[in-house]
Amino acid sequence: MSASAGPSVALYGAGMIATVHAMAAEALSHPVVAVASRTPARALRLAERIGAPAVAYAAIPQGSEHIVVVSTPPYAHAEPTLHALASGSAVLVEKPLCTTLADADRLVAAEAATPGRLLYAENLAYSPLIERMLTEAAHLGPATYIEARSLQARPQWGGFLTPEWGGGALFDLGAHPLALVVLLARPATVIQVSARLVMAEGYQTDEHADVELTFSDGGRGRVVASWQAGPGPVWDVQKASETGVIRAEIFPHPVLEADGEPIPLGPTGPTGPDDFVTNYGYVGQLAALSEAMQQGVRPLMDAEFGREILDITCAAYASARSGRPQAVPFTGSRDMSPWALWNENV
Repeated sequence: MSASAGPSVALYGAGMIATVHAMAAEALSHPVVAVASRTPARALRLAERIGAPAVAYAAIPQGSEHIVVVSTPPYAHAEPTLHALASGSAVLVEKPLCTTLADADRLVAAEAATPGRLLYAENLAYSPLIERMLTEAAHLGPATYIEARSLQARPQWGGFLTPEWGGGALFDLGAHPLALVVLLARPATVIQVSARLVMAEGYQTDEHADVELTFSDGGRGRVVASWQAGPGPVWDVQKASETGVIRAEIFPHPVLEADGEPIPLGPTGPTGPDDFVTNYGYVGQLAALSEAMQQGVRPLMDAEFGREILDITCAAYASARSGRPQAVPFTGSRDMSPWALWNENV
């Protein structure tokens, strides 16, 4: 790809999040050249809305000029990603990275062995709010305590509450606060987790998770991911150290504070769809992948980062099953989904 040419984008999946990625592509003037879905009618609806052709999965354009966005359910992430990487494509894989650590290992190995690039879609890492928070938090020194919460109502669409998805609130919704805690703790890493999960009434998956984390430098952390809140989402994160506290409110409105005093953010309020895709990192992450393609480097959120989050998640589900803390990296089965690690009937 020449330095002046931008990549095209192909959407592997045609749900709500694929629409958001299409909006990000439009903001960057990256043409969407194909839309594919397990449900052809859904692919056709999105394709007509954005002015792109609907194609079968096998016809998704691949190669060094293309970004393939994989936004299928997590259990269907690994195979199309491996195929796209082998062709030299760059791949943006929605979170969670996949459903088993064995598949995560395959993706990490493929990213290292093929010319393609992989970006794990933790969009908040590329949002202006969190980028500013990470910059300010670095001045505080090692964390004594980090907490991140994602609280909202139970989803009314998709397969989020099915065992086939791979897990419930912690596996899917919790991927965001876990990633923020990991980023804020660096260079320390998570070495132990202890988790409590609450099963959704009438379902087999968790809808509330409370996870305690221990870092390699002795700091502590907590993540709460819940579908028992609502109707509006409340997402926030804070880091405390010996020298101060920094806190960000992500939803419902972006706010950043240091020791209780507001930090000006500029015009970042989500006042419309274009603001949303920019302010919550969707444009930034697609731009980062495009830049990584041009420079021949890995993006910040690569396959190893996605595997790190899944590693912590698997340990948390195993902890909830046993009632005991679990070490990270996780030493249990790499072939079981987080849900299977938690569910005693498997």
